[in-house]
Amino acid sequence: MPQQRYFYSDKIADFLQKNEDRILGELSRNNHFSLEETQRDAWLEEIRLLKEILDPYSNRGSIFFEYNIPRMGRRIDIVVLIDGIVFVLEFKVFNGNYLKADIEQTWDYALDLKNFHEESHSRSIIPILIATDANEVLNQMFRSYNDNVYYPLLSNRETLSKYISDGLIFANKCSDDDYLWGISRYSPTPTIIEAASALYNSHSVSEISRNDASAENLTTTCDYITKVIEECKTNNKKGICFVTGVPGAGKTLVGLNIATKQFEKKELAVYLSGNGPLVSVLTEALARDKVKREKKAGRRITKKEAESEVKTFIQIIHHYRDSCLEGTKIVEGKIVADLDYFRSEENKDKSFVPIDHVAIFDEAQRAWTKKQLTNFMTRKKGRPNFQYSEPDYLISCLDRHQNWAVIICLVGGGQEINTGEAGISEWLEAINTTYKDWNVYISDRLYDKEYAADEALNMLSYRSNVFYESSLHLAVSMRSFRAEKLSLFVHYLLDLDVAKAKETYAELTQYPIVITRSIDKAKRWLKEKARGTERYGMMASSSADRIKPLSLNVRYKPDVVHWFLDDNEDVRSSNFLEDVVTEFDIQGLEVDWTCIIWDGDFRYSPDGWKHYSFNGGNKWNNINQKERQSYQTNAYRVLLTRARQGMVVVVPEGDDDDKTRKKEYYDGTYEYLKTIGITEI
Repeated sequence: MPQQRYFYSDKIADFLQKNEDRILGELSRNNHFSLEETQRDAWLEEIRLLKEILDPYSNRGSIFFEYNIPRMGRRIDIVVLIDGIVFVLEFKVFNGNYLKADIEQTWDYALDLKNFHEESHSRSIIPILIATDANEVLNQMFRSYNDNVYYPLLSNRETLSKYISDGLIFANKCSDDDYLWGISRYSPTPTIIEAASALYNSHSVSEISRNDASAENLTTTCDYITKVIEECKTNNKKGICFVTGVPGAGKTLVGLNIATKQFEKKELAVYLSGNGPLVSVLTEALARDKVKREKKAGRRITKKEAESEVKTFIQIIHHYRDSCLEGTKIVEGKIVADLDYFRSEENKDKSFVPIDHVAIFDEAQRAWTKKQLTNFMTRKKGRPNFQYSEPDYLISCLDRHQNWAVIICLVGGGQEINTGEAGISEWLEAINTTYKDWNVYISDRLYDKEYAADEALNMLSYRSNVFYESSLHLAVSMRSFRAEKLSLFVHYLLDLDVAKAKETYAELTQYPIVITRSIDKAKRWLKEKARGTERYGMMASSSADRIKPLSLNVRYKPDVVHWFLDDNEDVRSSNFLEDVVTEFDIQGLEVDWTCIIWDGDFRYSPDGWKHYSFNGGNKWNNINQKERQSYQTNAYRVLLTRARQGMVVVVPEGDDDDKTRKKEYYDGTYEYLKTIGITEI
């Protein structure tokens, strides 16, 4: 059930007339948590203070208490609209300090409204942090951008009236209807970390996604998959769904939504990904969030306990795969239960059958080929006769259930960056060859060229239990309104289509992309652009071996959990701008602002991109194999699409005294980016 937008709302005139106990009663009725005395006292203090200072504006606006921000899993204490200006008021009642975290939180609220609340797009927004018992400080009314979001003002009990008055002098007024603001569509585009946290906290997909075609698309897809799960469970059937989607459409969000909703129903489902950094970051983020929420509710839980809960439904695919090997053996090329193993006293509590009836495989096309998995099992697991591809084996694990099971394959296309990836056809061939009794639910877009599955799909055409379904395709990108055309721009840039790249770049009016030869200029640009708790960080391709003179080393592997989740006080944080991550660390994740360092591994020439790998000593070697060239191109595709708000690209100047970093290795690329029209800083 969606959470309501706010706990209390009124015109300022009516708010001033109402008894404070009546207002408090309405706030309490709409509060779904136990009402702590501290919260009650805070509300009373806020009501009394605002009654004192809002009288001059009694016929000029409206007031909202506890305004819901689902993307952040929080509520704004109070929003006051006067003459169309949005005042975001974050109260720290009886507090004598302006804490950095509170300032950033207040700013984040203002930015969230500006970016995702439709009726706030054109309004001036003034965030004010009120530490009621703090000393007075000097504030200035100014904006860092031209988007009419002001820097947070720091106020105490006595100065709040002044800052509201100042705001009405400096900010642009508008005559838009306050009622429409209150019922405005909230269209967030959360990061995958924010989305996972919100879903885990019982929000719905529609609450945390843009309330337009993308939300409708996501909801329809999730509803269809839920229906398949229920039908398979009711009829003791087994089924497999293939979900496709355009870049940024939310396939991972669909998978996490299904996993968390099954978890809420006490039904066992597991979200599986081969993306180790993604799983590590999500697990840590959800565990931290769980500890924080439990503490707020007055309950104590250790992070280890929280992690244990999270790991029941989010796992690394390879760990899941290998756990199913325990107690199995190969008999005539087939995996069967080792009955002697299960009869032993030591293993009597272990199960040959996975505990989960629903398994969601993200980026399913990245599952390993038979050759890759056989090689791994021989070298690492001591199983030389293993004759399965990874899709074939994973289906066999769920097929062990005697009653029902459902597999959901989330399928991406055209971004392969690793050797040994099977593609989606391997799943289809396994279903066609071995699992003929499984129902197959296929996105009707799986025939598209990028999925390379035509031949395998044709093999299934004779089967009566194959169903083609349009709602299994996510057709609308969920990217923020700033970055909606970013993927298209990067596509043209890498395809060397200068005319279309120029045209698309010109349309990215709210998404700054700039270039420079200086890493120091790039760092300054990032710090100037980021507001509130917006994250920024540096990235380079895994073959960018000659950026070491810039004090960056792609061979050093930073801890991605700290890189993505810790603040800029921690040297391991992305915001500290010391550690660089590669395409393998960042894939599936995002930050707000990125710096891409473009090395001599991937060079522009009039004849097309030139691909190189460094030999570790004194020269670059040509990459001639088409597959490896494709991986390298896709590495840059991944890097160039990781920023939500904007990016700076650094193409180093090079140094002719260093034959591994000659200027010619870099100048062509820089001139090409300039040709497209990208702004220099």
